[in-house]
Amino acid sequence: MPIPQRLDYYRRDTHGLALITLVGEIDLDSSPLLHEALAQCLHDGMNTIDIDLASVTFCDCHGLGILLDAAHHAIVAGGALRLRHPGAVVAQLLTLTGTDSLLLGRPVGAATNSLAPLPSSRRETEQRPAATVLALTGGAR
Repeated sequence: MPIPQRLDYYRRDTHGLALITLVGEIDLDSSPLLHEALAQCLHDGMNTIDIDLASVTFCDCHGLGILLDAAHHAIVAGGALRLRHPGAVVAQLLTLTGTDSLLLGRPVGAATNSLAPLPSSRRETEQRPAATVLALTGGAR
């Protein structure tokens, strides 16, 4: 007996923009459905995709990987993928992984990581920005 999918999506296209509303949980079982929905948007020429996450109650690393991959493909196609209205659980995942600035459409300088220790010397201060940029761009390949 197949496992019921716990994720639903609704898509609306306007002027080259796809608005996708997700409802449910994004995890190992439901991430193929998300991948298919986002791939179809790109295939249909919708290279700018806004995803409404207001009704998403959970997202794991599989879902995050799908979102990052789709964001990369959207950028290559000349567009963007932006997440809108993430709930507390999803927002925490994005913040902890440093992907909030990439997926929420915030400038990289606006990203904050409350878990990062404050630099204790001038030398650490000079080295920290380069490490942050590498961490943010490393996952978006």
